[in-house]
Amino acid sequence: MSGDTARGAPAGGPDATGAPPAAATPAAPRRARTPRTVGIVWGLLGLNTLGSAGAQTIVVLPRSLIQTVTMGALLAAFALALAVNLRLRIRPSAFVFLLTLLLVPSVISSVDLEAGFGALFRCARLALFVGTLWLLTRWWDGGLAFVRSHIRMYYAVLGSVAAGLAVSPGTAMPELYGGRLVGALWPLTPPQIGQYAAVITGLTVLLLLGRHTTGASAAVIIVPALVLLALTHTRTATVGLLAGLALAICSLVLTSAPARRFFAWAVLCAAVAAVWFAPMVQAWFLRGQSRENFSSLTGRAKVWDALLAAPRTTSERLFGTGLGDKSYDGLPIDNSWLAVYHEQGLTGAAIVAALVAVLGGVALLRPPSVPRACAIFLIAYCAISSYTEAGLGDASPYLLHLAVAASLLAAPAPAAPAAPPAAPRRRVPRWARDRS
Repeated sequence: MSGDTARGAPAGGPDATGAPPAAATPAAPRRARTPRTVGIVWGLLGLNTLGSAGAQTIVVLPRSLIQTVTMGALLAAFALALAVNLRLRIRPSAFVFLLTLLLVPSVISSVDLEAGFGALFRCARLALFVGTLWLLTRWWDGGLAFVRSHIRMYYAVLGSVAAGLAVSPGTAMPELYGGRLVGALWPLTPPQIGQYAAVITGLTVLLLLGRHTTGASAAVIIVPALVLLALTHTRTATVGLLAGLALAICSLVLTSAPARRFFAWAVLCAAVAAVWFAPMVQAWFLRGQSRENFSSLTGRAKVWDALLAAPRTTSERLFGTGLGDKSYDGLPIDNSWLAVYHEQGLTGAAIVAALVAVLGGVALLRPPSVPRACAIFLIAYCAISSYTEAGLGDASPYLLHLAVAASLLAAPAPAAPAAPPAAPRRRVPRWARDRS
């Protein structure tokens, strides 16, 4: 019997005052439990996006071996996702639909093999990546399950970075990278490590503000991640973390007292740092570079100007030159929008812009909540990082970040209709049984 029903009163009848019963309030839809296999699939997708190029490791790993491991992880992720979703139950998702559309210009520009057979291989990889996301949409219900899987996955990656730093500090902070932290066990670059550290720090802070984790658990993640972020000297990740957190916390300020306190303290600490530690912060951001080199974004602007000035056919303008390694004339492009324009043309750039705009628009329309704040943080971080990092047009950690945001913005799955109550069994009198 419901706790709202008066003791002794018949269910559905008047209460003790004789008034008719109030209308029953519909219960909030219960979220289905996410299987552990889904978390394993997410970890395999993360392993696939780690890449095979980076600094020299303690034990030299052949690039072919790394590529075999990463591609095998994607195949395993797709197989496991298919095994756990054999009935192919998927949910509508504008995000994954737009990613599927992105395959069209990718294939059109890659079939002529201008970028080599590797372009078709990357198209197949992107198709498997998108197919795995479609299979996982069954569990996209606006809950925090994928946020926790995301944090655990990149925390494990940062654990390997910390282990490499402890085993061989010289290899983990080589002079080739200006003494910045790299992966000594797995070839990870400083921007990669900074990205992972910034993302899990921001998500953990938001979970703490929403009281979805304890202070001790949050400190175990935030403190080491911030230390590793500082050792990478990654400016893009730092700016993305601060700006993303500012936007996300502002979305919680009106409804969360912890968010208001955190925001007030953050503003106070930023003011103190601006006064007392401005020279140190400036030196950290410059990383020993000249102001001219800093203003040209470490030489990126020269590559961008050359890419935009290169002659292109109408087909190349519309569909690009095919999926490649995000470089131009042997130099990294380091800009998601120019990389998409170069490889997937104006069509691909329009699809990616629509993808980010749709996620941002849906996030603005959702009521204030911790999942919405986490989605805003991830969208803002990817938007800021897209200016100096490539990855929005191919299977990458940035697409995984946005996939988590899409899972947070998905509407809860409709609850299964309750079975009607069984009709009471009619009692047959003994005399009728005797006659029969």
